[in-house]
Amino acid sequence: MKIAKGTDADVSGDNDKPVGEESTLSPPLLDIPYAFARDNGVLLMRVDGERLSVALREGSDPQALLEVRRYLAMPFDVEMASPEAFEKMLSEHYAMDGSAAAMAGDMSLSNDALDDIAGDIPSAEDLLDSADDAPTIRLINGIIAEAARQGASDIHIEPYETGLVVRMRVDGVLQEKLRMPPHVASVIVNRIKVMARLDIAERRIPQDGRISLTLGGKLLDVRVSTLPNRANERVVMRILDKESAAISLDLLGMSETTHEILTEALAEPNGIILVTGPTGSGKTTSLYAGLKQLNDGSRNILTVEDPVEYAIEGIGQTQVNAKVGLTFAAGLRAILRQDPDVVMVGEIRDRETAEIAVQASLTGHLVLSTVHTNDAVGAITRMRDMKVEPFLLASTLRAVIAQRLVRKLCPHCRIPIQADGSLASLLGFDNGTVVYREVGCDECNHTGFQGRIGVFEAIRVDETIRKLINDGGDEARIAAHAFLKKPNLGSAARSLVREGLTTAEEGIRISRRESLDEQVDA
Repeated sequence: MKIAKGTDADVSGDNDKPVGEESTLSPPLLDIPYAFARDNGVLLMRVDGERLSVALREGSDPQALLEVRRYLAMPFDVEMASPEAFEKMLSEHYAMDGSAAAMAGDMSLSNDALDDIAGDIPSAEDLLDSADDAPTIRLINGIIAEAARQGASDIHIEPYETGLVVRMRVDGVLQEKLRMPPHVASVIVNRIKVMARLDIAERRIPQDGRISLTLGGKLLDVRVSTLPNRANERVVMRILDKESAAISLDLLGMSETTHEILTEALAEPNGIILVTGPTGSGKTTSLYAGLKQLNDGSRNILTVEDPVEYAIEGIGQTQVNAKVGLTFAAGLRAILRQDPDVVMVGEIRDRETAEIAVQASLTGHLVLSTVHTNDAVGAITRMRDMKVEPFLLASTLRAVIAQRLVRKLCPHCRIPIQADGSLASLLGFDNGTVVYREVGCDECNHTGFQGRIGVFEAIRVDETIRKLINDGGDEARIAAHAFLKKPNLGSAARSLVREGLTTAEEGIRISRRESLDEQVDA
């Protein structure tokens, strides 16, 4: 029972330092290597002056504490932890600490080291359990670990003639994290392609793949997309946290009215429920939350998606594959022969898919899907544009949810200001209304924001809206009735600004397309 020094988890860097900057800690703080902590049930919890505190998992061999004492060369207190609590602490400590930044930032990027790339690693290898010192592998592992720690949704590997740039999308905003010499681009890109099981010899066409891995016990799915570029190949890796698939409707942040509309629509035995919004607005998460509520074992739930983002137990999921002719329409037609009760279509993007979805709802199925439009009323117009007969749309549509994501202010450092002049005018507020703006602190990595929050509007198709759809009523008339007593996207965003949950600029981004006379104060 020995702790091997020199593993990737040995050194914790400064949490506030971005990837690529040197840590200012001197000397570096020691930590128990991840593999030893996991296998022996011991975890370094905190440092209080010169006194350490170590958690011991119930049922673990206390002999491990002797090795920890030898390794740390410092006295420490011992606290017992239940197996469940220990696993949670282990995942949070190693998946979210600053070791990834140190791993990526302190890398020696020599030509010889980068040219000597190790062979393929297993797809489910735990990044923090790797003792391989190959610089390229350690760098990629460090980049992914740092992205997970910061809650990034995407990692961009962008080669240019002047260098290789690594950017991460955190809370919807791209931030540059690392810049490297241009000659390392092909080595980094090829290594990522090997991990995603893509063809490294094919550089002329785009490729898509996946990397399944764990990070400190936390399951991650990384979707990889490559695109030929003048300098080399661009790579975008989307990080899908598998724990997000378990989110429920109550955690989406919907208003009570919107939540009630969606819940009532999900209780219908048949019909169509549409979720609309731009790319990256959380539509898929909302659909999965709805499916989770329906997934009680009494229904046959089938989906056709492009791609399948999260695997959900109890739901049959099919991935679109256009190369072999498995389109949304073909997949939807096939799963209707599988005796489904609920059908989820990743996106309705053409007339054929729209018509099959309508026919499925008419034959007793509940159909959930997404449409790319700016607002909820626009989804009705989009379905008309795809030549769905108005009387069929009126009789099958149950509800339309439109959503956006805005950055959520850090509650630890936000400060109040008064909205005056153009700022108040754009928001439809009175001069002097108190709103909040970002500052930045250690809690939010000096960005001023922590995560994102949803902004929703919902249309419940009642008899009046059904008649308007059937008679070809325009968007303005439908919206006037739908949002007579319910908030639309603009007023929902302004409510979040009033409550201090987001900034005035974020609220204006959602509501500025509306004219002031159409705005309804929250």
